[in-house]
Amino acid sequence: MKKDYFRRLLFLQFFFLVWGCICNPSSLVAQSKLNKEHWVGTWACAQMLVEPHNMPPVPGLSENTLRQIIRVSVGGKRLRLRFSNILSDQPTVLKSVSVANVVNAPIIDLKTQKTISFTGNPGITMNPGEEVFSDAFDFELQSGQLLAITIHYGTTSAKTSGHPGSRTTSYLLQGDNLTNAAFDGAIKTDHWYTIMGLDVDADSDSATIVCLGNSITDGRGSGTNKQNRWTDILSARLSADKKTEKLGVLNLGIGGNCVVRGGLGPTALDRFDRDVLSQKGAKWLVLLEGINDIGGIKRPEDTSVKAQEIIDAYKIMIDKAHAKGIKVYGCTILPFEKSFYDTPYRQEARDLVNSWIRNSNAFDAVIDFDKIMVSEIGSKTILSNMHDGDFLHPNELGYFTMGQAVNLDLFK
Repeated sequence: MKKDYFRRLLFLQFFFLVWGCICNPSSLVAQSKLNKEHWVGTWACAQMLVEPHNMPPVPGLSENTLRQIIRVSVGGKRLRLRFSNILSDQPTVLKSVSVANVVNAPIIDLKTQKTISFTGNPGITMNPGEEVFSDAFDFELQSGQLLAITIHYGTTSAKTSGHPGSRTTSYLLQGDNLTNAAFDGAIKTDHWYTIMGLDVDADSDSATIVCLGNSITDGRGSGTNKQNRWTDILSARLSADKKTEKLGVLNLGIGGNCVVRGGLGPTALDRFDRDVLSQKGAKWLVLLEGINDIGGIKRPEDTSVKAQEIIDAYKIMIDKAHAKGIKVYGCTILPFEKSFYDTPYRQEARDLVNSWIRNSNAFDAVIDFDKIMVSEIGSKTILSNMHDGDFLHPNELGYFTMGQAVNLDLFK
């Protein structure tokens, strides 16, 4: 009896499935298309509650238009955008949003401008703590190109989610200027607001690399509007190599960020699920973080405890990434002798952490930025021509050197 029952049940399920496809063939096409989608992150930025001194300038975002410029990594023909209100305490309204190719920022090519939608609507209200995706849309996106994202806002939250360390200029005009190509007279601000990520529907063999870190990944000391962080250098090299040209690179650095506690923005542990595990197509994680935890050590007797806290946090992140099939490459912490963090006990903490990174075999591979950037064997000082004057942050040459030093075979 039971076998007959299950046979009848399976037959009925199959009958209704076939009948549904006959009555609505477009649903079959839509489902087939959905099954073939392979979303991969081509650009992202880590979200934090924007500090008062980094808030949007007058006239502010509400009822005005903001044009923001990003450099993508991997290209594609179908896109979707990700927006953030996650650290805000009031709704933020996006009345309309468009993307376009950049001619000479803030000027866009109107012929390429595409207005996007949200579940078929031109705008959306993001609730406090919410993030949203746009509908997928067709757009010819080239690897490594600059893309303009223009947002006409309605009312916005007084507390703003964004990414202050953009190293890229954004442009603000009063009123609705969504289709204004030139953006003449715009107020300039070197920060990003609301935008969080961009995915492309890519080939099945495409994937992305997530780079999690602090200001050295975020690019402090690199050139504004030059797109020359070490992650940008790595992305350009990957794009130029036939074996890696389909790989995206996502920069999830936050200036002043810590791994365990303190610092600016959510800690690496607190933001790990959102900034790493939620990224589409993530296949590798490159982890360069810990210097700010070490710089926050106040007493020599806390050295070994703080070093172990960082190591234990690394283990948690490695386990979580591995559970999702993501390989994790650990980066050694750069030299900082003569910097404002320099004390003997902090140097000892760095040595403990770097020794574990190199020798624990916990990571799938090690990228030894310390060895690359140190002035000489046995030294704890960064190369004199590689830092931004503070003996801590690389300069443009330093970032170029770091990006060039990463072995592309790690991603082949």
